[in-house]
Amino acid sequence: MKKLTRFASLALASVLALGTLAGCGSNGGNTFKIGGIGPITGGAAAYGLAVKNSIQIAVDEINATGGINGFKIDYDFQDDELDAEKAVNAYNTLKDWGMQMLVGTVTSGCCVAVVPEAKADNMFLLTPSGSSAAILDNNDIAYQVCFTDPNQGIASAKYIGEHNVASKVAVIYDSSDVYSNGIYEKFVAESKNQPFEIVAAEAFTADNKTDFSVQLQKANDNGADLVFLPIYYTEASLILTQAASMGLNVKFFGCDGLDGVLGVENFDTSLAEGVMLLTPFAADATDDKTVSYVKKYVEKYGEIPNQFGADAYDAVYIIKAALEKANAKPSMSTSDLCNAIREQLKTLSFDGLTGIGMTWDADGAVSKDPKAVVIKDGSYSLIQ
Repeated sequence: MKKLTRFASLALASVLALGTLAGCGSNGGNTFKIGGIGPITGGAAAYGLAVKNSIQIAVDEINATGGINGFKIDYDFQDDELDAEKAVNAYNTLKDWGMQMLVGTVTSGCCVAVVPEAKADNMFLLTPSGSSAAILDNNDIAYQVCFTDPNQGIASAKYIGEHNVASKVAVIYDSSDVYSNGIYEKFVAESKNQPFEIVAAEAFTADNKTDFSVQLQKANDNGADLVFLPIYYTEASLILTQAASMGLNVKFFGCDGLDGVLGVENFDTSLAEGVMLLTPFAADATDDKTVSYVKKYVEKYGEIPNQFGADAYDAVYIIKAALEKANAKPSMSTSDLCNAIREQLKTLSFDGLTGIGMTWDADGAVSKDPKAVVIKDGSYSLIQ
């Protein structure tokens, strides 16, 4: 009886040990485990789904061609519903699964919430589209594939000024959102160096984002010939609809947050005709990488991918390049993998869908050139 009890105890201890190892993400050292977090339900689902789907395409490609240093990738994606608390819960779920590095989160507010968790674990975090500069503050584990909000604001003001897009500009922004605020502040600062005038700057908040008639009327009354929208596509679709109903004849210009407006349910996409935005990706580009990626995305998911997806696709290949350069193995600890990737990004230059010769500064911000696109005939078209 004593022997049987001792045997049962040893067996139980073995099971517990194996469970602990699985929770730590070792997976026996056989696969790299990449997690993703973003909204795949709710008002920002177009962003999260594009990221989730594009990571899957990249993972499938890499696994089909031998993996990373001979090891394949396991991938899991969790929905945060555009909620910071749920993003942290998603991070913990992925950590229990064994995540060794994170592609995410998709949006800035959720990413700001997750970064402290990742820092505590020394977990490498590469966000495809969390553009807030606050993501990079006081940490050494977070990197971006997208432009930071300040860079988007500066680049937008420069483009409008240098290309004589408008002489009088109104801005409608979300003062309760870190993404929108960050772009707005730098746009205003850079506008002082450009040959256009900001004639109105009208804010809204998360509690009041359905009726924009007051903001649009202010733009019209002040003679704006362009409205700058550093906001997300859901609110932008309402603004475009309401502007049309008011008979306003102005141009609209935005940043990456507008990418997705053509997919808003029940939105008349003809109202977006002529809308311009700065983005690192144009789906109609003719280079081989873009053509291949867009073809696969359309075949698999039945729609043209947006720049959030392209940034996410690049993110997986950036991690692959860094891990291969470091000759890393999945048996390494999460912390050691983070240190290895970070070290390689000091000198890595990466050519992807969203930029040629991408590099990263010491804070984790990416350097690459933006592209200007215009919505034409119901699709995004690169402005030559």
